[in-house]
Amino acid sequence: MHILIVEDEKKLASFIKRGLREASYAVDVAPDGDEAIFLAQTNTYDLIVLDIMIPGKDGIHVCRKL
Repeated sequence: MHILIVEDEKKLASFIKRGLREASYAVDVAPDGDEAIFLAQTNTYDLIVLDIMIPGKDGIHVCRKL
């Protein structure tokens, strides 16, 4: 399973990423909406964990775009 975490708080993103990797998931992290859209259009993800309040395009915009 390949997961994208969209979270601008580095410590929180790292904590979630570490936990998911320990559970044998492949994980990418995007710190803002623009990077999230790029990664989601470039890769295939089984799950996207999307923060609403992120820099650039907010989570609602990202969700609608995808």
